[in-house]
Amino acid sequence: MRTTREQGRAGAGRRPTVREATFDLLRELGMTTVFGNPGSTELPFLSGFPEDFSYVLGLHEGAVVGIADGYAQGRGRPALVNLHTASGLGNASAAIMTAYLNRTPLVIVAGQQDRRHLAAEPFLAGRLTEMAQPYVKWSSQPVRAEDVPAAIARAYHLAAQPPAGPAFVAVPQDDWEAVAGEVPRHRVVHRARPDERELERAARALEAARSPAIVAGAGVDRSGAWEDTVRLAEKLRAAAWADPFASRAGFPQDHPLFRGHLSPAQAALAEELSGHDVVLVLGAPVFRYYRYLPGPVVAEGTELLHVTDDPEEAARAPVGVSLVGDVALAVRHLLGSVRPSGRPAPQPPPAPPAPRAAEPLPVDYALYAVGRALPEEAVVVEETPSSKPLLHRYIRVRRPGGFYSAASGGLGFGVSAAVGLSIADPERPVVCVVGDGSLAYGLQALWSAGRYARRVVFVVLNNRQYRVLRLLARRDGLGGGLPGTGLEGLDPEGAARSLGCPAETVRGAGELEEALGRALASGGPRLLNVLVDPESPRDMWG
Repeated sequence: MRTTREQGRAGAGRRPTVREATFDLLRELGMTTVFGNPGSTELPFLSGFPEDFSYVLGLHEGAVVGIADGYAQGRGRPALVNLHTASGLGNASAAIMTAYLNRTPLVIVAGQQDRRHLAAEPFLAGRLTEMAQPYVKWSSQPVRAEDVPAAIARAYHLAAQPPAGPAFVAVPQDDWEAVAGEVPRHRVVHRARPDERELERAARALEAARSPAIVAGAGVDRSGAWEDTVRLAEKLRAAAWADPFASRAGFPQDHPLFRGHLSPAQAALAEELSGHDVVLVLGAPVFRYYRYLPGPVVAEGTELLHVTDDPEEAARAPVGVSLVGDVALAVRHLLGSVRPSGRPAPQPPPAPPAPRAAEPLPVDYALYAVGRALPEEAVVVEETPSSKPLLHRYIRVRRPGGFYSAASGGLGFGVSAAVGLSIADPERPVVCVVGDGSLAYGLQALWSAGRYARRVVFVVLNNRQYRVLRLLARRDGLGGGLPGTGLEGLDPEGAARSLGCPAETVRGAGELEEALGRALASGGPRLLNVLVDPESPRDMWG
């Protein structure tokens, strides 16, 4: 009898099955952790699971993909997701959209009904390749069973190719025991520098600028350009801004050159950049807005330079010059080309005043307390829409890979991604700040946190409502009487405990500071249900 370590490996003297060839391929690609929630169509793949592989179980496919999203971003390489046919793919669809907009490389393999009677559309069959679109880079159900390993290899390379994202393969359940065809054994090198002549033109424009600015987006952190971007800003004495909806931080937010986060409205953003004659946008779109507030993209006379690894993002940019290629390689070239500036460095903005503790606990003080308690090396995961501007004010990201948020705006990412980030790097503390409404979309991931995660703390800002909707309605003059926004009766502490995640409820500033210290020192997952003033914040900008 073969051991489970030998499962997934072909015996001597015979050609491997699709399953055996796939497990060998996954070993070569470094994808030996599988994120999933199994069903009957996955049993032929999972039965006799190899000992050198790990399986991370999520109780809902949205949580499964979110955990894999955090894990892949934390490791900087594709992660493998296994879903259960059409129902599992449907459950995961919102999380797949978030991963696509986050530029997270995922290889998603879903089980399909037996190939031999697919034409009859049997129970559990589905139009999986169509369902996966449009928020995957590639979607395929191989025509022949023997082509499954090659399709998974192709999905891996496409998922990793900038701009990264999910790729999807549907596998009929009887394919796994078929004899495999040839499996491609090759490397794909994805990094490409933008045009050198255009980079030199950009360097000269930055040198000649009176008041240059850098807008650093998530692509700076993804490409590993964080330190060189800081050096470039210091060499140019350029102000640094964060783009409005960055899912990752591209610049240290405690640096004296950092000015803050740009507004997510066109006229307001242009006004914020109006003091700069040359603006270099790195690893971000130009620009991503939320509220419709018409105006110029940038002020008249401002030159805009744009570096992105996404050709579609470049094509959408309405002004300036877009250079397509690897952000880190572009920044490195600019850093080596520009001469140090003799212009005075911009004055750092004043530090925000410390908020006052009060009863009931204001949200700004809760976030201030979290910021003070954070270890230097901590990772922050954010999903608190009504309090996001306050979070950016009081919780400053200081290191690469130190901040993650959902680029889609959909809920459910935060808790799951925090679990995945903890699995990816168990020694680095993770603090996930979520609203009670956001938590309700990701509760299932707390079960996985209790079994697979280590140093992760969930801070729930519990205001018993969808606060952001009430604030937006008030801002837009829509009046009161808004249905479906109250969340009375949710019990985050009880829900977490029922799912195996230790939890406690916190009332007041003193309790919060003590609870944060205990949670961060616990070495394991812990949830803090922080009861905050339901009328705080008073508006979207704190």
